[in-house]
Amino acid sequence: MTSRRAVLGSVLGGTTAAVLPGVAHAEPFSATPAATGADLAPGGPWRLRNRMDSDGAWAGFLRGQDLLWHTLPKVWYEGPFLGDGRLGSMVYREPDTNSIRFTVQHGEVQDHRPELGSGWGTNRLPVGHLTLDPVGTITAVDWRLSLWNAELTGTVTTDKGTLTLAALIHDGILAARVTAGGGEKVRWTFHPEEAISPRKIQEAPPAGYVVNPPWTTRTTGEIEQVLQPLVGGGQTATAYRHAGDTLVLNVAHSFPSNTRAGEASLRKIQRAAGYGALRTQHTRWWHAFYRKSFVSVPDERLQSFHWIQLYKVASASREGGPVMATSGPWLEPTPWPAVWWNLNVQLEYWLIHGSNHLELDSLASTLRQSQEQLIANVPDAYESDSAGVGRSSDMFATRSVGTPGSGAEVGDLTWALHNAWLSYRHTMDEALLRDTVYPLLRRTINYYLHFLQPGDDGKLHLPSTLSPEYPVVPPKDTNYDLALIRWGCTALLEATARLKVDDPLKSRWQEVLAKLTPYPVDENGFMIGGDTPYAQSHRHYSHLLMVYPLYLVNWDQPEQRELIEKSVVRWHALTGAHRGYSYTGAASMYAMMGRGDTALTYLKKFFDPTTRFPCRPNTHYTEAGPVIETPLSASQSLHDMLCQSWGGVVRVFPAVPPSWSDVTLHDFRTQGAFLVSAVRAGGTTRFVRVRSLAGEPLELRHGLPAGRLTAVLDDGRPARTRATSEGTLAIDLPKGREVLLYTGERPDLSIAPVDVSEPGEPWGLP
Repeated sequence: MTSRRAVLGSVLGGTTAAVLPGVAHAEPFSATPAATGADLAPGGPWRLRNRMDSDGAWAGFLRGQDLLWHTLPKVWYEGPFLGDGRLGSMVYREPDTNSIRFTVQHGEVQDHRPELGSGWGTNRLPVGHLTLDPVGTITAVDWRLSLWNAELTGTVTTDKGTLTLAALIHDGILAARVTAGGGEKVRWTFHPEEAISPRKIQEAPPAGYVVNPPWTTRTTGEIEQVLQPLVGGGQTATAYRHAGDTLVLNVAHSFPSNTRAGEASLRKIQRAAGYGALRTQHTRWWHAFYRKSFVSVPDERLQSFHWIQLYKVASASREGGPVMATSGPWLEPTPWPAVWWNLNVQLEYWLIHGSNHLELDSLASTLRQSQEQLIANVPDAYESDSAGVGRSSDMFATRSVGTPGSGAEVGDLTWALHNAWLSYRHTMDEALLRDTVYPLLRRTINYYLHFLQPGDDGKLHLPSTLSPEYPVVPPKDTNYDLALIRWGCTALLEATARLKVDDPLKSRWQEVLAKLTPYPVDENGFMIGGDTPYAQSHRHYSHLLMVYPLYLVNWDQPEQRELIEKSVVRWHALTGAHRGYSYTGAASMYAMMGRGDTALTYLKKFFDPTTRFPCRPNTHYTEAGPVIETPLSASQSLHDMLCQSWGGVVRVFPAVPPSWSDVTLHDFRTQGAFLVSAVRAGGTTRFVRVRSLAGEPLELRHGLPAGRLTAVLDDGRPARTRATSEGTLAIDLPKGREVLLYTGERPDLSIAPVDVSEPGEPWGLP
């Protein structure tokens, strides 16, 4: 087997040898890994002892990760948050009042006037908020956001009595059960919000903007409704009922129909179950969700943060639902009330792969569903064979893209397709490759091909394009786009081999890989583009995509290490523009280098309250408005420290800081559709177990200490292995089978939480 490092690697000169699936192994598999000097010890039957195999174990572990409030949150980034991938609510004090706000926002609620752009024409629109209005003055709160149950519970104490509450969101229903004690009463009020772009906090509406009509209300039995018509067509409807101790609420949006939302929301509330029945359905989903993977590290606050991000992404996204906008389903006043395609959307989804939660991939499903719109986004002259998307759009990817040569930002769809490619590689789902990745990637690369021109040096060059959000436009050869072109052509060649497609463009892609100009580089490392050095602080790492996340230039290429390192150092040496994701990006890059301490140092900069844009008390993040991608990308940085799978090699514990002597990883999903379990104890990797879900070739950098190596299949027979480099084995592992590796005597094969060595406060306002 030839490593996929050759497939996804690229030299600076622009030549790449495409290695196709099905090529024979260079050396036969053997029961003795010849290059390691270790004998293959006898195995015998085995099985993992999963200490996290019961509801009780999970409930106890996740209780330790819960967010707590002993102080009433005053703003959205301090409070509890609930969601089901579409409907979302944040809970905090109603400004300047004695009430508690439950925001009511929805990822599908948007305007429909594309002629006004994504900021004012196809932007997310506010819905409203509920207030819980006590009789007395609030004196204390005691709240817990239970991750295991995805439920907010607790009490509100006033000078008149107590309100005891529980709240959740499930299947389009916000349900809250509140009981009163002492002299308190349960009083709910729904406050509709004006259907105008949240971007109004930054600028006035554009010329020609017509305000959406005011909402109307109607009552049907016990159900109240607020109906919001829209100038561009469509309707938003909110229906709610407060009966007994329970309030239930639903939001629906329809387009182009201006009545269907009202009908749907009314029907949803008429059929809504009671709180107990809803909670049973709700907790059943969440309990199954968490069991799909397990991670435990000895840093208590970081461990809690990671589990909160899994809760957050599952609250914000579900396959088939709306792609996450910058704030997810929790809309607040923001300059960015849309989907941003030049970094935000990509970072939002990375953690779903390793955590084994592809059921949350609304990005790939959005790309599949929006192919006609993505084609319509390019100029008419290129619609026959191209596709693209501009910097920001609505949930349907409605935004035209400029042309190379005009200084436009061109590569955003190609980068988003890298996420879909990762979803394919982590599942080996050929339907995803065939129906979404391949046809769209072919079109995005075609768009570039229209503009690549040979220079006097015999190389292909790209006219001016923008490196996202860098203030200087290179006159040619922007590294952001060169990296994406190289990756895209390489992936297309692999896709045609996998799908057995004799694509007439194969020779053109091979030519591009052979002749594309080298990445512009100077004494400080990778430049922004041709004749354009990296000369001022830049929050994005768009000029470094070839390093991360594309891994085209990577640490397994010794000749590139100096260039990689000085490029990352230079990026962070120029300060002033850095944001939270600047630190998480650097953490992942240092994790690729195997430098766990440095990776952790950069990751913790995101949690340092002395930085300009740190993580907030409820693990959300804000700049000029809410932006959800950075905390989610911080969990990916943790993933990159624990397990990596780029270039056809699965790497176990590649960048664990020495201070983390104990780590547990279970059913971590990697490229090639493998599930990895591993335990580090006392500073040493004790065992690695890999399960193959697709029968793909497995090359494993196991991280086990030197000694007598055992590699045994799940039936007790020795695995057939072959050394590919020091500490790396190619293992013959059929689909559905498992292999266990360890050195010395067989260790304890338990999967369990590790002890905390670095205590930390709970998240929230404890």
